[in-house]
Amino acid sequence: MALKTPFRCESVGSFLRPEKLKKARKDYENGTISAEQLKAVEDECITDLIAKQKAAGLHAITDGEFRRATWHLDFMWGFDGVAHKKTKNGVQFHGEPALIDDTWLTGKISAGNHPFVEHFKFVKQFEDESHIAKQTIPAPAQFFQQMIIPANIEATRKFYPTDDELINDIAAGYKKVIKDLYDAGCRNIQLDDCTWGVLVAENSVIRYGADADFATIAQMLLKVNNLAIEGKPDDLVINTHVCRGNYHSAYFSSGAYDPVAEVLFGKENVNAYYLEFDDERSGGFEPLKFVSGDKKVVLGLITTKSPVLEDKQTVIDRIRKAAEIIPLERLYLSPQCGFASCEIGNKLTEEQQWAKIRLLNKIAKEVWGE
Repeated sequence: MALKTPFRCESVGSFLRPEKLKKARKDYENGTISAEQLKAVEDECITDLIAKQKAAGLHAITDGEFRRATWHLDFMWGFDGVAHKKTKNGVQFHGEPALIDDTWLTGKISAGNHPFVEHFKFVKQFEDESHIAKQTIPAPAQFFQQMIIPANIEATRKFYPTDDELINDIAAGYKKVIKDLYDAGCRNIQLDDCTWGVLVAENSVIRYGADADFATIAQMLLKVNNLAIEGKPDDLVINTHVCRGNYHSAYFSSGAYDPVAEVLFGKENVNAYYLEFDDERSGGFEPLKFVSGDKKVVLGLITTKSPVLEDKQTVIDRIRKAAEIIPLERLYLSPQCGFASCEIGNKLTEEQQWAKIRLLNKIAKEVWGE
């Protein structure tokens, strides 16, 4: 029987980059090592990371996003028609700006040979009877949002006079990459999506412009996500992770899922939702009543933003509370987000990171017996 995500104990995908990898990337940017030398260091660090994931009790393995600068933009750079450069201002998070590359359109969007397919193939070689490779990519809605924010809309409109035309090309590009990943043996894809997290925050719809309408934006996010995965193979599992921003332990937005729950949980055609519930910013479990059909929910109850290890019983009690809305057999456990959504990583040590994963595994065994 094929292994499928989610498992009772999950990671979101990214892990703290080792210093050796950070140094190699800087050396490459400075021109002191070649692309081949950088890849050799990446391969070595990813091989070590996968061994650590297996040892910590994770069954879905990733490359830790070690070949990326950011969780989402690098994927966009793999498409034709997308340009980027070092930012001057970044994106303002609570506490500090996220210094991630400015990324915009220079032409029509199309997908050739996306580099993430080769990245996946490297991880797939480590699959065995109890471990399967999971590929994380930004949600199509994230791509759409990036190109319609006020800073980018003028460039986008040169190539896409309407949002529908933009949505159609984004979806077509994703279908190509998803097919290529599938042909490479990928059966588990996670769509990482901060767009809903932006919408739940008070006044954050202005990220889309002064004239933006909440309901219209929500429908466009839903449309591009569903269109991109429409017609997928039956044995391809597609899940989504919904977040409020994660950069150097800072966050972008706050707010409960209530405003988007009916659309997101009721109408997005995914297998499971990985959801952020690690603090009061995320609200309560009540919106889970809108999760439709037999879709699964992965509770992000362990924070990656702090080195402090959670109290085991408190986490178990929260799982029981969520089970009042979603049956326990459809609940799973994970951190609220990755440990290093960008290269800089969150403010904890590698040992503290693995202590959190071991705690997840311990709790999962106690709650579900598996």
